[in-house]
Amino acid sequence: MLRIQNISYSVAGRPLLENASATIPEGHKVGIVGRNGAGKSTLFKLIRGELVLDTGEITLPEKSRIGGVAQEVPGNEVSLIDTVLAADTERASLMEEAETASDPHRIAEIQTRLADIDAWSAEGRASTILKGLGFTDEEQRMPCSAFSGGWRMRVALAAVLFSAPDLLLLDEPTNYLDLEGALWLESYLAKYPHTVLIISHDRGLLNRAVNHILHLTDRNLTLWAGGYDQFAKARAEQRALQAAAAKKQDARRAHLQSFVDRFKAKASKAKQAQSRVKMLEKMEKITAPEDEARTVFTFPEPEELSPPIISVESASTGYGETVILRGMNLRIDQDDRIALLGRNGEGKSTLSKMLSDRLALIDGKMVRSTKLRIGFFAQHQVDELHIDETPIQHVQRERPGEQQSRLRARLAGFGLGADQADTEVGRLSGGQKARLSLLLATLDAPHLLILDEPTNHLDIESREALVEALTAYTGAVILVSHDMHLLSLVADRLWLVKDGRVAPYEGDLESYRKMLLTPDRPMGQKEKPKEKPKRASRDTVLALKAEVRKCEERVTKLNEMSEKLSSRLADPALYEDGKAGELEVWNKKYAELRGAMDKAETLWMSALEKLEKAQAT
Repeated sequence: MLRIQNISYSVAGRPLLENASATIPEGHKVGIVGRNGAGKSTLFKLIRGELVLDTGEITLPEKSRIGGVAQEVPGNEVSLIDTVLAADTERASLMEEAETASDPHRIAEIQTRLADIDAWSAEGRASTILKGLGFTDEEQRMPCSAFSGGWRMRVALAAVLFSAPDLLLLDEPTNYLDLEGALWLESYLAKYPHTVLIISHDRGLLNRAVNHILHLTDRNLTLWAGGYDQFAKARAEQRALQAAAAKKQDARRAHLQSFVDRFKAKASKAKQAQSRVKMLEKMEKITAPEDEARTVFTFPEPEELSPPIISVESASTGYGETVILRGMNLRIDQDDRIALLGRNGEGKSTLSKMLSDRLALIDGKMVRSTKLRIGFFAQHQVDELHIDETPIQHVQRERPGEQQSRLRARLAGFGLGADQADTEVGRLSGGQKARLSLLLATLDAPHLLILDEPTNHLDIESREALVEALTAYTGAVILVSHDMHLLSLVADRLWLVKDGRVAPYEGDLESYRKMLLTPDRPMGQKEKPKEKPKRASRDTVLALKAEVRKCEERVTKLNEMSEKLSSRLADPALYEDGKAGELEVWNKKYAELRGAMDKAETLWMSALEKLEKAQAT
């Protein structure tokens, strides 16, 4: 288990953590959340021992291996699969020694150990991870030098997943993944056999891949049971209770103070007044929670154009003589909200470039409204900002005739206040740079806004603000994102880019997610029709409903027990010296409960499937 005890750490005199404590039991999957700049990445560095604590202690079991993605793999001539295999240093060392060992006893030891660590299936496991992160079998044999930095980050992620450390630390792992890779990673982490700590602002990941949330706020750490939605609800309830208690106490204090002020000068009431003074002195102040700073995006409103704003007929596009997309017949109106789906490399970026007039047609026809303005945001634009200039200078270059007050108001509309407006871009956070790029993309009040991974580096509050802004925006939106939460709230149309074609996707995002996570069925392949079963009797349906209800009640009860056990295991007092026996009992109970929950959920899902099948006939 990971024990964080009363730690404090400051940067340039500014405290990031003050007497913060948390206990993470072995095998827990924990999402770390908090506003940008709160100190989440710093906490990882402290856990890895890269920074020295001011006070306190961080401990792990002896010989625990810590793993994480620090930087991309080098652009050398080693193949992707060999790079990942080398991450298991014990296996690599034993395989190398096996080539030269001559002593029969040592050879036997090496072979026994290789069998123990399942070394012979290693290449298959490494290949599965690489494939899940978007690399084909052919690409896995290519050298790392053949791939860009973002793709080499994926290789680095694959390597650390393959090495399976006892404590896995991941800092925004989906930032360099597409939707398909992000969904695969969610599924993989949910089944990961050891402890995982993930810094992420992806609500889908934090709801589906973790079972606890570690909240870093006000220089302290608080561990909450459940995924992000459960945490957000519980924290909102806690803040409401705290605000109500503070209000009630303020009323009580005012009442006591009124009595003191009124009767302190009267001899007959002096004793009672003095008693109330003491009550006021002893009363521990309950502070109402401060209102959290609200994040905003303010998109300018374009004028309305006659539909369609873009019409594409029998069009093909690509690079040089290489056709990437063909036979496209598309229409975009100003009120459209379109999400582009498809595996990496299928042509989503190509389509975005074509629609934004950054890539010409090879054949066919595309008609745009004559007054159409298009805003384009992609991650590479964030990297192309002038790092030695301030945000105000960036906006001034685009609007040289506008007054400073108007330019600053524009920046404020994207959450960049006075301090950030005059700070060199090179010193801004990733989220602040993304805000500036979004401002520049929407400066002309575009009728069509094309967004390619707009949420990278944005915290959860900023993502929610972006959803609100896009919902209120009166132009069309084309969205490429790995953030399922953003897609589900913004997009009302889905286009699938696959096999050189662009076509409407008739299912919803959840069906697309399930399809991606079903490895034995290619995208778009329909199941063979089955014979229609005989209609189930009324008594059978009633019996199945009763079974479903019974299973659901058992799962609910086990979940309640799990939350109680998790809270018990998170109690630092349980890990004090002399309580090893008690801790072992609680860990055993937790393991037994998890096994029971898995079995109960399997039975519940089986009962639901039987009921749905019976009702469908």
